[in-house]
Amino acid sequence: MPDAVITAGLIVIGDEILSGRTKDRNIGHVAEVLTSLGIDLREVRIVPDIEAEIVAAVDAMRVRYSHVLTTGGIGPTHDDITADSIAKAFGVAIDVDPRAAALLEARYGAAAMTEATLRMARIPAGAALILNSVSAAPGFSIGNVHVLAGVPPIMQAMLDDLAPRLGTARRMLSRTVVFRVGESRIAAGLAAAQADFPEVLIGSYPSFDDQGYATQVVLRCRDEVLLARVETVVVALRDATA
Repeated sequence: MPDAVITAGLIVIGDEILSGRTKDRNIGHVAEVLTSLGIDLREVRIVPDIEAEIVAAVDAMRVRYSHVLTTGGIGPTHDDITADSIAKAFGVAIDVDPRAAALLEARYGAAAMTEATLRMARIPAGAALILNSVSAAPGFSIGNVHVLAGVPPIMQAMLDDLAPRLGTARRMLSRTVVFRVGESRIAAGLAAAQADFPEVLIGSYPSFDDQGYATQVVLRCRDEVLLARVETVVVALRDATA
């Protein structure tokens, strides 16, 4: 795998997410798929169905990360404004794309090609389609921005089509060491380990169960040898505080 790090940001679009009416089911799936490709998901933003907010998020993130994925807002109703917002962010026109319209007509027939249906075929100029095996209406990629549906099964189908185009990098490896003490007991030791091994991500995650305090210390790094060295240090800390 190439040594270069590939990064990504995710923009979740929808008033229904921010209001709590709809519980997001896409972030975790996107994170898992990107991790499997060796791509680091660095940021997730949730923005409302407001054009200026979508454009601002896209403009900020597309210069920061290798890829930006968006979910939501590409359906047939008036409040589905993602495609128009992306077109505005890139300064290109948007109209019914013959490729997208053909996909919809092949699935639903000519009689179903209403104005509402054709809204789902509006694609910014110059964009590549992201195929959707569930309902045919495609997503699209323009530049390094990839626009996916919000409905989880459809989003997942689109991501399956998109994933091979995102590239791959060395996967992040991880090890978990479980302590049966609270975080305060090991905070200084973990801080020292992090200072000694800045290339390794060291995370501490506390919990409490019927046996008392527990802390999972998760170590993440792309270098297997370095990861093993840090694991040895953390295991020694666990044994010293048992």
